[in-house]
Amino acid sequence: MTTFAEPVSLIKDTAPDDAVVAAAEEIVEAVDRPDNELADWLTVPDAPILPAWARSWASVRANSGAFAKLTWWHARYHSVRIPKYAIRLAWLTARGTWRGGRALWPVLSAADHSKTVKALAEQVKARPEDVELAIRHQMAHRTRTEARRWRFGSALAGTAAGAAVLAWASLGVDIMTSCVLCGGLATLGWGDSSQLLDEATPPLRIDMSAQQLNDALRAAGLLKAGKGEDEGPKVTCVMGPLREGNGWSVVFDLPRGGGKTAADVLAKRTTIAAELGVDEIQVIMSRVRAAKGGHAGRVSMWVADDDPYLIDGEPENNSPLLKLDRFSVWEPIPFGRDARGNRINVPVIWQSMFFGGLPRRGKTFSQRLLTVAGLLDPWVRHYVADGKGGADWMPTRAVAHRLVMGAEDDALEALKAMLKELLAEMERRFALFRTLPTSICPQGKLTRQVQERYKLPWIFVTIDELQEFLVALEKDEREQVINDLCRIARRGPAAGFICNFASQRPDAESVPTKLREIITIRYSTQVVDQTSSDMVLGKGKAAQGADASVLSEDHKGVGVLVTGPASFVTVLADYLDGPAFAEVCGKGRALRQANGQLTGEAAEDYVTRADEQGVTVPAIISDVLDAMKHSIRMFTTDLLDALVRLDENTYGDYDAERLAKELEAAGVKRSSKQVKINNVNRAGYQRRDIEDAVPLELLQPVA
Repeated sequence: MTTFAEPVSLIKDTAPDDAVVAAAEEIVEAVDRPDNELADWLTVPDAPILPAWARSWASVRANSGAFAKLTWWHARYHSVRIPKYAIRLAWLTARGTWRGGRALWPVLSAADHSKTVKALAEQVKARPEDVELAIRHQMAHRTRTEARRWRFGSALAGTAAGAAVLAWASLGVDIMTSCVLCGGLATLGWGDSSQLLDEATPPLRIDMSAQQLNDALRAAGLLKAGKGEDEGPKVTCVMGPLREGNGWSVVFDLPRGGGKTAADVLAKRTTIAAELGVDEIQVIMSRVRAAKGGHAGRVSMWVADDDPYLIDGEPENNSPLLKLDRFSVWEPIPFGRDARGNRINVPVIWQSMFFGGLPRRGKTFSQRLLTVAGLLDPWVRHYVADGKGGADWMPTRAVAHRLVMGAEDDALEALKAMLKELLAEMERRFALFRTLPTSICPQGKLTRQVQERYKLPWIFVTIDELQEFLVALEKDEREQVINDLCRIARRGPAAGFICNFASQRPDAESVPTKLREIITIRYSTQVVDQTSSDMVLGKGKAAQGADASVLSEDHKGVGVLVTGPASFVTVLADYLDGPAFAEVCGKGRALRQANGQLTGEAAEDYVTRADEQGVTVPAIISDVLDAMKHSIRMFTTDLLDALVRLDENTYGDYDAERLAKELEAAGVKRSSKQVKINNVNRAGYQRRDIEDAVPLELLQPVA
């Protein structure tokens, strides 16, 4: 016979026990009865026992540290102004001496007796025959004379005694007595407008309080306004406000019933900053996610005392990669620091990156940080293309498997060939992954074990000034290149491809949306408006608080980093200049030579080989060959333009005559002064003529 167990309820029974309810009601009734005279007295006050700064050790430490810093700042501020204060004190002492002497003189001169003597003298003049009146006048005059002698004598004796005591006293007593005397005289000389110490402006720009926070949120329309004396709903401060580093930190919950979320607070960043009296760059806000104990209405806010992204000099923010001899891109790459000084590391495996922003704001410098990490990993193969064709990426010729410079016709053909090579390599890797057992390749993508066994390096695809390539291409070719880039960015990460693209304002014409939307990690330096910011960081990011338009022209190397749908942070990128980048490229070449990973064009780079062998190649030769990298012949005018793009400081004043003289002095012998390109004959140069000036052994590939 089948028996069924009694069903078990999965709903938690929240109803209290009847006995417990009865006991609670009895206690409440005993206290709150109308005839209980002790009811009001026994009511527990709904107020914290300790002040906010003393409720936790973290708060005590933070406030104590802030007090110590403030005291030390005031001490330094006033110590450098001691000479100024001494002059003011001397003036107040002199004025006090004058005032004291003027007040003491009537006493010493017996001015009270003088009034009587003067009155009697007037009466004697009017009645000279009155003998009794004359006697009274003489007696009053004598009394005044005796008073003056006594008072002046006492004052003189007291002064002499004091001087004698001070003369025999110790230096400490003298100083103490002088301070007391000066203090007393300065007090006498003090006036309504007198000021001894300057009014010090403390380093704290704001003094955060819960009331100030509520007022700012209410002014921004995030809290409902009350009626009459009622202020209305307020936020609940989960932590703080308390001092944290060089600013104030607070975590608060929005009141329920107001219909506002943490996203609404982030969108009102500028308004909140204005109400707090600071610049919006000083206000750092973020949602507190559920993983950290938060919810949709909890906000973490940190307000800096000053602009946290401005530094005195680049060496203070040098990249830690400069100190390393080797790095693995399997680890997150050091990228910069946030407003609080916390290090920001970017994981790049299985990711793709896009950099954007105005020129000369540090976009290329920031983009190169990821390349530098790849240079220090010998298991990274670099494909580099620079649409501008300048000197920023030229040092990578020592390590790059493929290097495309400029956006001329020959360079465009080289770019298309590079993309085809990348697509072929990607398909070859996927074909290999399909043959591997799941024990070696469990997810059908590159792993450490697969990389070591089959010698498959990571492939960094770095393209700077992408818009220069796309704008220069014809419509059909442009669509093909965009489709190739989309395929590499979409499917490449699983095969070990890491895309690193950069452009200026990436509108639909220069960088299509279908390419930008595939890319997962984005970074934007300063842009002109929120629309441009969203073009780089993603649609709607400015409304969430990720807005690069709030950055100023002073924020070089500072940008907004978006690493996920709701994850972003403003970062001061690490500093790494051109010479340091070239030095790391040298390290990368040595690492690849030692590991047998120096391939492609880097293995054939004669300029680097010349340096390694101690052979000097004239700079004009190497620069012209770099400018003609993708051409076997070039018109002189085009060559001069390419040289200016490569190094404007050196070649900005060159003309055809000077170029010819410099090349002739470097050993170049032209087979002809005219070249034919597309059936057009003009003055120009053959690449083979330039190469003939280079030692033959340097032009041969490394065996």
